[in-house]
Amino acid sequence: MKIAMLAPIAWRTPPRHYGPWELVTSLLTEALVARDVDVTLFATQDSITSAKLDGVVPAPYSEDPAIDAKVWEFRHLAHLFEQAGKFDLIHNQADFPAHAFSGLVDTPIVTTIHGFSSDRILPMYAPFQHRVHYVAISDADRHPDLRYAATIHHGIPIDDFTFNPDGGDGLLFFGRIHPDKGAKEAIVVAQAANRSLDLYGIVQDEGYYEREIVPSVDGDIVRYHGAVGGAARREALGSAQALLHLINFDEPFGLSVIEAMASGTPVIATNRGSMPELIEHGVNGFLVDDIHGALRAIDRLDEIDRAQVRKTVADRFSIERMADAYIDLYRRILGA
Repeated sequence: MKIAMLAPIAWRTPPRHYGPWELVTSLLTEALVARDVDVTLFATQDSITSAKLDGVVPAPYSEDPAIDAKVWEFRHLAHLFEQAGKFDLIHNQADFPAHAFSGLVDTPIVTTIHGFSSDRILPMYAPFQHRVHYVAISDADRHPDLRYAATIHHGIPIDDFTFNPDGGDGLLFFGRIHPDKGAKEAIVVAQAANRSLDLYGIVQDEGYYEREIVPSVDGDIVRYHGAVGGAARREALGSAQALLHLINFDEPFGLSVIEAMASGTPVIATNRGSMPELIEHGVNGFLVDDIHGALRAIDRLDEIDRAQVRKTVADRFSIERMADAYIDLYRRILGA
């Protein structure tokens, strides 16, 4: 089985710090190679992989201002589809632009939909569903007008996350600094609970950051650290009493949620989107409806067994489980 894995080009694969789509693409690619699947990764030229790397894009457009996103995205797609006949299957991780090429090749295409953002993108999904096999990353993110080949939750390499049996006294926010992700709500809860809060993530909405976050960041009770990767990321995820994930949108998955839980850190999350698929209330965290519910959950954190928190991720969200699910899907599509 020869697979062409199409990565996004916003960030390197794997990303240096932020880049969830690129991270999932990398994790799956490496897990497939470990299972002796012949994978060619189409990604930026600075990407790192044990698969074959093929690419024409010199650098990620979010890191190099010389890279025009639209120009290089279509150059990236053309480079793959010009050689589509070499592969048994194309796995598209880069959203809907690849669908424009789907009727021009005979090679089957799988598209992992990393979050169905709005009905505005439906015209680049619905007309192609007879040709492209769609994968949802949660049942909550399935669109009623689309036909799906499978729901496959993301998986992570559990052993890459060090279990911290004690955590710490403080709280954690880990995500984009954007109204959707609830950084302001996390600050309000931490202040009301008289707990310290460490915030990590890229600033995606500068106005929101300056207006709602900066005035509360005092370097003592509320600390903002920016985006982190590698060992610093793992240390942050495991060193808190709980992750506050008080989202204001229907999140399609939430990698930071399972990464925190893999470290033993329970999650207090708004009961929206995919959160009920990730969080077992009272076992690995708490599902809440509002700030008052989050404060009540903080008072119950001593009920949580951090070893059990990690086990829930090992049982349900391992990289091995994700890779096996995709291989089963590939074989079903190919009749192998």
